[in-house]
Amino acid sequence: MRTYHYKTKSAEETMFFAEKLGSILQKGDVLTLAGDLGAGKTTFTKGLAKGLGITRTVNSPTFTIIKEYKGRLPLYHMDVYRLEDSDEDLGFEEYFSGDGVCVVEWAVFIEEYLPQDRLELVISNKGDDEREIQVTPIGIRYEERVKEIM
Repeated sequence: MRTYHYKTKSAEETMFFAEKLGSILQKGDVLTLAGDLGAGKTTFTKGLAKGLGITRTVNSPTFTIIKEYKGRLPLYHMDVYRLEDSDEDLGFEEYFSGDGVCVVEWAVFIEEYLPQDRLELVISNKGDDEREIQVTPIGIRYEERVKEIM
């Protein structure tokens, strides 16, 4: 499994990278998104949504766990941080095998529900507006998608 690195120098560049990725995602794709607070996870998800043709404002689902957006494909944006130390299953498998794209923040808290094949992304703040995005495709379908955008 190979990890790719992509550096951005602004929030706009981060969104552009995510938009490119969003434009090639397909039904049933699952992305995990990690990074410290303020690293740019929501900014990344906004770009991803734009690539999926979503025009509605995207914001963090911290208090609602899952937000749904309609576009070329539905986007299911999950922030499962509040599920730490919880055994609650909110029907994750239905979302993961559903008709849309899932983005899961703090996926480590629901590791047992995640599909084996997925695209793992880690965003690191490198100062000012610079970010490094580590992209690790797990599974052939994700390896192909990453090669297409890198």
